[in-house]
Amino acid sequence: MAAGHFDLSSLVLKWCFPVIAKIRNFIFRKLILKWNLFWYRSVYGMDIGDHTRISRGVRLDRTNPQGLKIGSYTAIARGASVITHDFVLREWRPVSIGDNCFIGFNAMILPGVTIGDNVIVAGNALVVKDVPSNCVVMGNPARVVEQKITTGHWGIRLDKGNDSPIAY
Repeated sequence: MAAGHFDLSSLVLKWCFPVIAKIRNFIFRKLILKWNLFWYRSVYGMDIGDHTRISRGVRLDRTNPQGLKIGSYTAIARGASVITHDFVLREWRPVSIGDNCFIGFNAMILPGVTIGDNVIVAGNALVVKDVPSNCVVMGNPARVVEQKITTGHWGIRLDKGNDSPIAY
């Protein structure tokens, strides 16, 4: 490379891409996620608590939106489904998810289920009956595999040597 030669590719890789990524993350976190929560609450009438995180790709039942209650500081991962109606039986049953819960990737919560506070639902779990507070459920159908757990905001475990929740 000749002296004084300007290398545009290194400038783009070192400066532009990180800046673009920060702008994209800012727009997504501060605008799109807040807009989605506003839309769910205002237009559909869902009862969604403060500081709840709902990832893109989550399927919340809009057939019976007033039958859905999600507590504060709960996180729902991509691909999860929360269903409040049964088309075949023509039933509309409410679903309630407590505070400080984590609903894993591709988990499915069926109509009429109540999930307590501080619950972790593992990925791909099929929740067909009520889940007590302070436990971990997994499987198809979901079963309690661990009890008396402690979680912080968004279902982050605090009883496995991590006693300080993340700041976000």
